[in-house]
Amino acid sequence: MAASWVPVPAGSGFPLENLPYGVMSRPDGAHIGVAIGDSIFDAHAASRAGLFPDSFLSAALRAASLNELLGLGREAWTDLRSRLQHLLGSSSPIAPEDRANFIVPRASARVIMPFEVRDYVDFYSSLEHATNLGKIMRPGTEPLLPNWRRLPVGYHGRAGTVVVDGTPIVRPRGQIKQGSGEPQFAPTAMLDIELEVGFVTGRGNVLGEPIPIDRAREHIFGLVLVNDWSARDIQAWEYQPLGPFLGKSFATSISPWVVTLDALEPYRTAPPKQDPAPLAYLHAAQDWNYDIALEVALRTKKMRTENASAEIISRSNFKYLYWTMVQQLAHATSNGATVSAGDLFASGTISGAAPDSYGSLIELTWRGTKPLKLAAGEERRFLEDGDEVTLSGDCEAPGKPKIGFGSVRGAIMPVERPRSG
Repeated sequence: MAASWVPVPAGSGFPLENLPYGVMSRPDGAHIGVAIGDSIFDAHAASRAGLFPDSFLSAALRAASLNELLGLGREAWTDLRSRLQHLLGSSSPIAPEDRANFIVPRASARVIMPFEVRDYVDFYSSLEHATNLGKIMRPGTEPLLPNWRRLPVGYHGRAGTVVVDGTPIVRPRGQIKQGSGEPQFAPTAMLDIELEVGFVTGRGNVLGEPIPIDRAREHIFGLVLVNDWSARDIQAWEYQPLGPFLGKSFATSISPWVVTLDALEPYRTAPPKQDPAPLAYLHAAQDWNYDIALEVALRTKKMRTENASAEIISRSNFKYLYWTMVQQLAHATSNGATVSAGDLFASGTISGAAPDSYGSLIELTWRGTKPLKLAAGEERRFLEDGDEVTLSGDCEAPGKPKIGFGSVRGAIMPVERPRSG
């Protein structure tokens, strides 16, 4: 692990080799910073102190979100990363007596949305998840629809309801149809999670000009953890023929730290073998998956009352994804559609082959028919009011720096009553 003047505890996922970007609320407004150890280096304050001589970088670091920085492109991102590592390294030009001016304890900082989500797309790229859902929803038939192995299936989500870690999730209401009866408008009884990772785009493309797969990396800034909350009973009634809508648009949570592709480079790995071979525009010459270990933890209201720890209910890995992020971006723009700085593209639920690696409750409980048995004696088919879910992720291997994503957490609040008047 590279040496820094900022203390980095053993086992930290935020060493000098990581430096993920986020935004925190300070008395004078929003400040862009990078996480290191148990601290945040205030890049906004450092910019005001003249530590970034390039005017375009300095201005981007004093913005209220990462969007301006995202729009600068890969060359600027690489230059800034090198500059930050120099400023935070053991040979830093920052005088020892001045260093405290730029450090904020992470535990006391109030992190906010790191970027303005301009557009949001969610994919369906895990072979295991898609197969499981097919078996659950269409028993006795071929689990995968004919197009699934040919292209990265996705849907357009709602950018305005993407929220940051810690934001409470209000149980949504919608039309629900049970059996042969009439549909009812009611709170969802099948509130679910989706363990996902999303990528954030930087500089975009021109309308009508697709992004070739071999240039996709130029447009991808970094990754965040994503929980695409889902109301399965609402989704089941509405999704045919046009796909997900209100069953998914009520909330999507992301982690507050954007981990760059440069930081993840030591963990790049091969994707699963694709059969049949993808069409030429989806063929990538390099490996484009990453070995990111993922966990889902559930803490019920009873657990909190009894001061009990959260229980791990799933362990999965980003490397299981059948369709990679560069394939997703190439496909999303293949018709000439544009992307811009701050677009979010989520992976879809990431499930492995083992039952304890499934990334959603609909799989873990097989649509409620096999409830989870929790250590405290409780059972869960789907989420109940007061449940708190935390997704976490990191990369770790002998001889390599540990790269952490932190976590994304959300607690379920009871449905709001309609306002009168």
